[in-house]
Amino acid sequence: MPKRIAIIGAGPAGLMTAEVLAQYGYEVDIFEQKPSAARKFLMAGKTGLNISHAEPIQTFIQRYDHAEWLSPWVKQWDAQWIQGWMKDLGIESYIGSSGRVFPIEMKAAPLLRAWLKRLAADGVKFYYRHRCVGLSKNQLTIENQSQRFTATYDAIVLACGAVSWSQLGSDGAWQQWLQNDEITPFQASNAGVLKSWSPFMQDCLGQPLKRVDAWVMPEHKTHGDIVITHYGFESGVIYKLGRDLRSRLAQDQNMQLHLDLLPDISLDQLVKKLQGNKKQSLTNLWRKAGLDQVKINLIREVVAKNIWSDAKQMAEQIKGLTISLSGFRPIEEAISCAGGIKQTALSSQLQLQSNPYVFCCGEMLDWDAPTGGYLLTACFATGRAAGEGIHHLIK
Repeated sequence: MPKRIAIIGAGPAGLMTAEVLAQYGYEVDIFEQKPSAARKFLMAGKTGLNISHAEPIQTFIQRYDHAEWLSPWVKQWDAQWIQGWMKDLGIESYIGSSGRVFPIEMKAAPLLRAWLKRLAADGVKFYYRHRCVGLSKNQLTIENQSQRFTATYDAIVLACGAVSWSQLGSDGAWQQWLQNDEITPFQASNAGVLKSWSPFMQDCLGQPLKRVDAWVMPEHKTHGDIVITHYGFESGVIYKLGRDLRSRLAQDQNMQLHLDLLPDISLDQLVKKLQGNKKQSLTNLWRKAGLDQVKINLIREVVAKNIWSDAKQMAEQIKGLTISLSGFRPIEEAISCAGGIKQTALSSQLQLQSNPYVFCCGEMLDWDAPTGGYLLTACFATGRAAGEGIHHLIK
């Protein structure tokens, strides 16, 4: 009789585990508490599914906070592998100018439909609206709309996600099955940051700070646009700096964001531009120096008024504006989470040390990365690693 595997969660990591196991001939049951599969995956693809990134693998790996742990899997199932896998599903892809990998149609739905169809053809069984409410060794307690029942499996895969966007399925309820010392507490990642604005900034809300350099630590400087929001700042630039900002917060240090508002102009050039004649208004002088209205408003909000007319001091502020932040948006709103099941709680095959029947994968593991295709790549890679780990140990 073929051995039976249960997978809890029909997101990208769980589906990739199922794909591996089905190809080895195991009986695979996927239990998903929502009415359909991969809801967060579909949500991510609404504005264009960025599925991976084609940058050199050594650079790619360093985007993760636990790069050494993830490296073997991400290297094996990298962006090139993902593009080939998509092609096998009938989905062509392309690499954008930023290096990001997208399906040509830009949408997640066609890829997911093709994937689910192939999994069903390979014998994978899906049980939607089935919630796992108990786990003891290799026995699951499952609850659906009409009954509660128990089922025993040769191995169980937890692919339940982290704790952001719980309405899409990742509610973190699985944490009750593990000990506290097996889990690094979750924190918001790829989330907006908090800054209180005066009424003066109301006209700037929703507007971008265009083409700025931003950093928390100088060695991690990044470039791009940052959107001013009613609560503070949001953008891919902010997400890239999230790890450094969390580190400052954990050390009880001030969360400070540093901005170069005119990165294409040197400090000396800017000083000269700011030495205008006395007949010019400050606003006109700053505009001629290259600042748009949003940047000008931010300067007026943050910089002490008594130095506005000092060319050198203002140039230094524009090239290194320091903004104090008070925290992150709630974890429920975060695109992803830092924290999760610790590496020390798992074997090299992603088998839970405290329960050898259980394997774990995806965003519930303790790793973090910015947006840009890194999140999905690691979910795919750890899903496949869990599948290969099960096959290696129970075949």
